[in-house]
Amino acid sequence: QVQLVESGGGLVQAGGSLRLSCAASGRTFSSYAMGWFRQAPGKEREFVARISWNGGRTDYADSVKGRFTTSRDNAKNTVYLQMNSLKPEDTAVYYCAADLRTPWSPVQKRSVSDYDYWGQGTQVTVSS
Repeated sequence: QVQLVESGGGLVQAGGSLRLSCAASGRTFSSYAMGWFRQAPGKEREFVARISWNGGRTDYADSVKGRFTTSRDNAKNTVYLQMNSLKPEDTAVYYCAADLRTPWSPVQKRSVSDYDYWGQGTQVTVSS
């Protein structure tokens, strides 16, 4: 079992920045990959970013590439999502997720079904 708790969401103006954190517990954090997803009202949950078990490999959705950065601190059992140059279309509930089956993958893992555990989500609202 893995428990995930997100924090750091809030209201920010367009062009601003936020950093989300996701604290993990339960299984050895450095043994699995982590992903970030988001879900806007009336839309499906969509992939945002992924980081491998040791941080050596990352993947980003085209919509956030160059603006968002994910990182992890295995000593603190925490993964981060630094979001810069935020846009109103980034408004959504953001979720972190754990992939215990493929800690490192040469192929993209962007589907909800690729992840085994999920946090409760944190709201990010970007005003224009």
